[in-house]
Amino acid sequence: MTDTDAAALYDVFQGVATITLNRPDNKNALSVEMVNSVGDHFQTAQNDDEVRVILFTNNGNTFCAGADLKANQPGVPQPAARHSFVQILDDIIESPKPVLGRIAGHCTGGGVGFAAALDISIAADDIVIGFTEVRIGVAPAVISVVCLPKLRRADASELFLNGERIPATRAAEVGLINRAVPREQLDAQIMETVEKVVRGGPNALAASKQLVSKVPQMTREDAWEWTAELSQSLFQSTEAQEGIGAFRERRDASWVPKGS
Repeated sequence: MTDTDAAALYDVFQGVATITLNRPDNKNALSVEMVNSVGDHFQTAQNDDEVRVILFTNNGNTFCAGADLKANQPGVPQPAARHSFVQILDDIIESPKPVLGRIAGHCTGGGVGFAAALDISIAADDIVIGFTEVRIGVAPAVISVVCLPKLRRADASELFLNGERIPATRAAEVGLINRAVPREQLDAQIMETVEKVVRGGPNALAASKQLVSKVPQMTREDAWEWTAELSQSLFQSTEAQEGIGAFRERRDASWVPKGS
């Protein structure tokens, strides 16, 4: 099997690791093969010091259709699982590196959770997104962990219960993704966003991700204490010294990839 035949493709350019879901004939469903491939590539990106940002995208007209219903049948052999979808979602949240999404295809079921788990998701405005689980007699159970923090209760109830697909513009309005743009502007929007993100210090970006995920779960008293300690440690870091120096000298900080 060549690299271009893999369930998910991997490429690194100017500090950005792009992971492309590459089973368009199967709507990039979360088969064991797909989850293994995505998990392997994600680990590679995490362990590569040259990678500043991880970007997920897709080949075909579907970003991800969720569970692979074709494979989950008696008698259909499955490869051994090296990763789980739950672990991938959790790794995205816990990753110290920003994880972005170029959502160039439809999202249903678990695919909605995939897009929602990313730090910044930008979608083409001609796609649809839907919690379709109830239509086949199940519920968006696992992905509710990453989707519910982004949704008002009223919107969550409506979307979970009616099983309808909504336009990407509506998904952006309710907070599942960041924004929807005309398809011809998608790549430019992604590039602009990546160029902004990589200008942040690696430790500062990791800390900012922690703020988003942890502070809302804390009591106010605990949040004051934890954020004060975090702020102090960041201001005392060599990264901050470099960043402040670069600001004063009107130059790029040392961590900004060349060409960004």
